[in-house]
Amino acid sequence: MRSFVPLFLVGILFPAIPAKQFTKCELSQLLKDIDGYGGIALPEFICTMFHTSGYDTQAIVESNGSTEYGLFQISNKFWCKSSQVPQSRNICDISCDKFLDDDITDDIMCAKKILDIKGIDYWLAHKALCTEKLEQWLCEKL
Repeated sequence: MRSFVPLFLVGILFPAIPAKQFTKCELSQLLKDIDGYGGIALPEFICTMFHTSGYDTQAIVESNGSTEYGLFQISNKFWCKSSQVPQSRNICDISCDKFLDDDITDDIMCAKKILDIKGIDYWLAHKALCTEKLEQWLCEKL
């Protein structure tokens, strides 16, 4: 009983942000509408997201004075607003924290803007790991 009370208090004081660790097939289903967007096939997107965030919506990586958020690892330097980088260009016109929940609709919208402006090579994992042998990134259930 004693251990329950501290855990209960932690749950009240620090409510969890709804997050999701997707599987390859779940993510393939959610991203099927962007198959071919910017000339990028769905298996390339799936591979890139795996190597970028591990399909984890709560992935956060700090690097060179900026932070990258969520499934698509979207940087607060240019694409979203955070208190860490108040001078961000915030091109996607959104708070970076929105990329940490399990609703990836806004993540996809921002990722499309990134693709339109920077292309798929914005995600460094793509060129290095996701241009060949993409069969393993296909989901058989689609």
